[in-house]
Amino acid sequence: MFELTGRVALVTGASRGIGRAIAERLAGQGAIVVATARGENAKPVADAIIAKGGKAEAFGVDVTDSAALERLPGHVVEKHGRLDIVVSNAGITRDQLVMRMKREDWDLVLATNLTATFTLVQAAMRPMLKQRSGRIITISSVVAQMGNAGQSNYAASKAGLIGFSKAIAREVASRGITVNVVTPGLVDTDMTRALTDKAQGNWAEEIPLGRLGSVDDVAAAVCFLASDEAAYITGHVLAVNGGMYM
Repeated sequence: MFELTGRVALVTGASRGIGRAIAERLAGQGAIVVATARGENAKPVADAIIAKGGKAEAFGVDVTDSAALERLPGHVVEKHGRLDIVVSNAGITRDQLVMRMKREDWDLVLATNLTATFTLVQAAMRPMLKQRSGRIITISSVVAQMGNAGQSNYAASKAGLIGFSKAIAREVASRGITVNVVTPGLVDTDMTRALTDKAQGNWAEEIPLGRLGSVDDVAAAVCFLASDEAAYITGHVLAVNGGMYM
């Protein structure tokens, strides 16, 4: 199930957390993974995949560097011959109440979380259109659907991903390319571990399944959408939130 042998996958923000789990899960299913992050941050991920017998390459890129990001899909195709799966995962937060939010924090979050996805997907679509196949998966957030005080910039960027993904799903469906969104809820990562035990408990009370999600929960959903089993699913928002938002 979810066999991806021979597929070439590109994952942004792959150095840790959800991105790393996605890269490792795709590789575990047989995909050749190009893991990207700033500088050399993706190298330990690629090394770990290779050590387990998988195929991976690390590539350093800052997703806010549009010129470098535009070249990335071309690099993948030049080296590996094709590009089958793109997972746009890189993202940041700069939380603040909107009345106190600095314009630069708004701009940086939108540039990293939304505009970079546009840049990457636009470039990746070219080889996919020629292949007449491909899987594009964007990582949004439950915050895009329900909002959260102090995260207007983050919520706007992640909600934008949903609209963007649905629009391009209609544009490329006739070429055999699917475009889907995964919206994680509260996931156990470095970011959430920084919350106090009380804060984590308060959040957990809002989750019907009674626990935080794991990075593997999200990676499994991405792996499904990247597989042949999801060939008839496009323009879909797959919630991985334990029932936090229904």
